[in-house]
Amino acid sequence: MVKDVGMTCAAPRGGMRGFARDLFSRELLRYLGPGFIVTIGFIDPGNWATNMAGGSQFGYELLWVITLSTLMLIFLQHVAARLGIVTGRSLAVNVRSHFSRPLVWLFGLSIVPALVATSLAEILGGALGFQILFHIPLWAGAPLSLVLVVIAILGQRYDQLERLIVVFLAFIAIAYIVELFIVKPDMAAAAPHWLIPSLSGASILVAMGMLGAIVMPHNIYLHSDTIQSREWDFGGGNQKKLMRYELVDTTLSMGMGWLVNSAMILVAAAVFFRHGVSVSSIQQASQTLRPLAGSLAQLIFGVALLVAGLASSITSSLATANVVTGYLGKPEDPHSRIYRLGLVVLALPAVVLIMVGLDPFRALILSQVVLSIQLPLTIVPLLVLTRRRAVMGEERMGTLGVATGWFVAALVVGLNVFLLYQTFWGGGGGI
Repeated sequence: MVKDVGMTCAAPRGGMRGFARDLFSRELLRYLGPGFIVTIGFIDPGNWATNMAGGSQFGYELLWVITLSTLMLIFLQHVAARLGIVTGRSLAVNVRSHFSRPLVWLFGLSIVPALVATSLAEILGGALGFQILFHIPLWAGAPLSLVLVVIAILGQRYDQLERLIVVFLAFIAIAYIVELFIVKPDMAAAAPHWLIPSLSGASILVAMGMLGAIVMPHNIYLHSDTIQSREWDFGGGNQKKLMRYELVDTTLSMGMGWLVNSAMILVAAAVFFRHGVSVSSIQQASQTLRPLAGSLAQLIFGVALLVAGLASSITSSLATANVVTGYLGKPEDPHSRIYRLGLVVLALPAVVLIMVGLDPFRALILSQVVLSIQLPLTIVPLLVLTRRRAVMGEERMGTLGVATGWFVAALVVGLNVFLLYQTFWGGGGGI
């Protein structure tokens, strides 16, 4: 992240002691933000599709996936942010600097389809929002969404973009709170499913899509970069306090994402599963909301989808530009040609796919599965780097953190193996 377009946050001063007092410090309030930029990426249109699929097909049964994924996300995003803080460089730059050339190629090339899949989900969400609200066809809404995103990024400083994203996030959260009051889900029936896992061959593909929609590879790269929008002063023994600030920012923002994703499933279960409606498209979901939940619910759904699509497209484009410049060893300068190409090159295939008429709902879900399959190739270099003393110094990850990280990686790999078996050999898991 280019420092001259970022906000600054000096190290806390004074004699405040303890984490509780840190929570109410002015410095913390000035610091909050990078985590919320990441959060908009996992309440994006891909989440809408997978959460609606999960809620409409299986009721409240897959709420535990949201809980598990969010806990995994908090850990991974915290690790990614610490890497950015300690090294002053993003994950992409660190991978290029500290791994052998074959591994750099492996990690770099594997993230490309994940970035394309991310762009597909985000831009498609914006296009669907334009279609639902203004009856603009998808083939026109997709390039319109991309143009608006590029203009927003190149026309604003990072601090302005950050405030815009936070406003968008707040709007989406409020919209779904209103939806919950409208549809009145059975909270008593839903509550156990937040903690009690339940999985079958029929639900594995949707569950994996939900996992990929929350723990997203591009967000891990993005957080290690956006964290540098603050200027860090590690003098005076303040490093531990600054790390706590980062953890508070990450936990609060990811917690908000957990609430919004849970609300999506609750609404889908209360409206569609309860009435035996099988949802096969976001457009159908919007149209079905009117007779089942009223015109206000349909309007809120459309506006929130459009906002989510545009906001998440901004953050995914920022991540793509960082990955492209980082792996190519170029400076992340918004005024450079390579940065501007990075904003659009990997988004163009997504726009083309939308314009040729792919199935939007299936594309959204499968795009999230692509992210889930790539995820281990993002997690592994992150864990290796943050364990190395040569990279992190005294802030390298400890034994408990390493064990937790490899457990998360093993869980993701195991679920992916199960997914692939069910999809190609098990006779289940189709969408």
